Amino acid sequence: MSTNHRITAVSLRRSLLLAALLLAMPPAATAQSAPASSGGTAPMDMGAMPGMDHAGMHGMAMPASAGSSAPPGAETPLRKARKPHVPATPAAAPAGTHPMHGMDHGAAHDVGAMPGMAMQPLQVGPAPADARSGDYSDGIAASSAHALHMHGSVPAGMLLVDQLEAFHGRDGNGQSWEAAGWYGSDTDKLWLRSEGERRGGRLDDGEVEALWDHAVAAFWSTQLGVRHDFGAGPQRNWAAFGVQGLAPYWFEIQATAYVGPSGRSAARLRADYELLFTQRLILQPELEVNLYGKADPARGIGRGISDAKLGLRLRYEIRREFAPYLGVVWTRRFGATADFARTDHQAVFDRQWVAGLRIWF
Repeated sequence: MSTNHRITAVSLRRSLLLAALLLAMPPAATAQSAPASSGGTAPMDMGAMPGMDHAGMHGMAMPASAGSSAPPGAETPLRKARKPHVPATPAAAPAGTHPMHGMDHGAAHDVGAMPGMAMQPLQVGPAPADARSGDYSDGIAASSAHALHMHGSVPAGMLLVDQLEAFHGRDGNGQSWEAAGWYGSDTDKLWLRSEGERRGGRLDDGEVEALWDHAVAAFWSTQLGVRHDFGAGPQRNWAAFGVQGLAPYWFEIQATAYVGPSGRSAARLRADYELLFTQRLILQPELEVNLYGKADPARGIGRGISDAKLGLRLRYEIRREFAPYLGVVWTRRFGATADFARTDHQAVFDRQWVAGLRIWF
């Protein structure tokens, strides 16, 4: 009887123990699946899991703890405990795998810990003696262009025969010329100018000037020199001074004053312009006015404005240095100079048709 009571007691204890185990199993499973609360154990060190693709875990939503105020779908950044960096010897990656596979991304930001990525220190202080060659050529061979002289120090020259033409007018036929040449630097030059005409088989009028030209601005220069008149009548000599340059809207201007013996004086104003129809077809208007302070009957010149010329010449530049042209020139004499022209049976107003060449070297 006592034996039966012991067996029954043992069976009852076993049944109670089994029931207790069955009742305890659901809370244990729930505890294993629930996240740790803020007061529980420390979060798992994700960087310590070798071989795990952490790039694919960006944006992964982690369930919030029971004590957290964040909504269930919000992202909760993981705080990783800092631990001292212990450099490890990298193992050779298997063939066909990316060299960063299995890398500790927490230590990847430490550039100095990456093999082959050592940073060179910046240069501080003076450069080494052999950092650059003494002439700064860095081994590049010199060329002839390095020997060029700058700032207009090399002299140069030019000869321009602006008008070499034949004309036909009311007073008859003839030939005329107008030329200029210079030699020197951009600052100082020697200028030579000459013009005149031949009529009736003889030299009617001519002059030549020698001037020192000195630049005073970007497009302007002063001139100082002498002038000599020759042709019909007595020869005259003058001291000359003036200015020449490029006025606004590309007008070329020459203004020259002359002083001679016996109280003679004169002035000349010239202006011309080049109107380009094409790069080779060019129309050149030109205006010239002459004034004299004293009459010179021996050369048929009166006091005041003696004459004015207006010319239109249309040239075609076969080459820049060679251009034939056609044109027309109107000449008008004034005052006492017109009276001398009538006495000499010349027209006071004359229109001449011209044809010629423009050449420069």
